[in-house]
Amino acid sequence: GDWDTVGKLMNASHTSMRDDYEVSCDEIDVLVDLAQTFGDEVYGSRLTGGGFGGCTVTLVKKDSAQELIEYLKKQYEAKTGTKCVCFETTPAGGARAIDL
Repeated sequence: GDWDTVGKLMNASHTSMRDDYEVSCDEIDVLVDLAQTFGDEVYGSRLTGGGFGGCTVTLVKKDSAQELIEYLKKQYEAKTGTKCVCFETTPAGGARAIDL
């Protein structure tokens, strides 16, 4: 896929949620900023869920996922004084019709 474009759209989406809709918060913005500035291994990062705190989702090259997780945990705690929980996941097939 065109992961560079997907990442740019994720980043733009976060900016819109933060600035246009004001549903982000400082803690989420720190995580997103850390991920977005990690390096070329990260395509994009954004708030996910209902807003006002919660979770981020980051599209990262698979072989750099654990390195990113350790970086986020260390840097987030250094910046906020709070630990964060990070985990790696794999996308599912998405919505589709199934036979019952």
